[in-house]
Amino acid sequence: MSKEYPLVSVICLCYNQAKYVVMAVESVLDQDYENIELIVIDDASTDNSQQVIKDYLEDKPLIKSILLKENLGNCSAFNQGFKLSKGKYIIDLAGDDILLPGRIARGVKVLEEKDVDYGVHFCDAQIIDQKGDLVREHHTADFLNPVPEGYIFKELLGKYFINPITMMIARKVLDDMGGYDESLAYEDFDLWVRSSKQFKYCYSPEILVAKRKLEGSYSSKQYIFRSRILASTYQVCEKAYNLCETVDEFLALRKRVNFELKKAFQSFNPHLGIKFYRLRKKVMARLRELS
Repeated sequence: MSKEYPLVSVICLCYNQAKYVVMAVESVLDQDYENIELIVIDDASTDNSQQVIKDYLEDKPLIKSILLKENLGNCSAFNQGFKLSKGKYIIDLAGDDILLPGRIARGVKVLEEKDVDYGVHFCDAQIIDQKGDLVREHHTADFLNPVPEGYIFKELLGKYFINPITMMIARKVLDDMGGYDESLAYEDFDLWVRSSKQFKYCYSPEILVAKRKLEGSYSSKQYIFRSRILASTYQVCEKAYNLCETVDEFLALRKRVNFELKKAFQSFNPHLGIKFYRLRKKVMARLRELS
């Protein structure tokens, strides 16, 4: 490993993505960067993803793979790959998404030029359909302008603006967190909350990744009856409450809790709605103490 080209580990996580996983892997192999470690994990798919992966990697011994026999869920499966990885920087790549040319080189260049407090690089994205055709573009500035950089805990609490697939994460961030929280159904909000108090974020206004939008995707189940995703969001909001220190941070958390409280009742999850309501009362009490 050279100082000029630090190792980047791409952890490609597949679950029932047999149609797309080879494209995801090849998007990594096509990068114009010299020092990449690729780890492909299949989380006990029920389609033929594991056979597709085996066949494709048969003559590619340098690519590591983990074919799980039991479904662990995104967070636990990713942690399996993270433990195996050695890179200074990590990319969490879903088995149906694509790294566009130059994504790795650009992220490394930006992070290497920043001070040691920086831990996450993010960018803009394409949204594509199952055929790979462009649906729309995710320009971060359309969600929050100007796009914040540095310590952005407050901004990440209050509003969604980073497309999760665009992140390159320094290993020190995930080491500090102990990897993803395996009790959660999804990882990105928890990553943002737990890392952004300790590490700075930096942004490139470039489209460097493609997110495939499919019907029935996991993210589409966020606001449904008995949603595991919404339950995890509540857990992360509880963590955020314990991390908030300033009036502005508690105001951002109140904004988030108000939004999720409304969604909980609209999606017929009253037990979560009650939890969010109680958390809101705690937030309001802290705001009164600080004002």
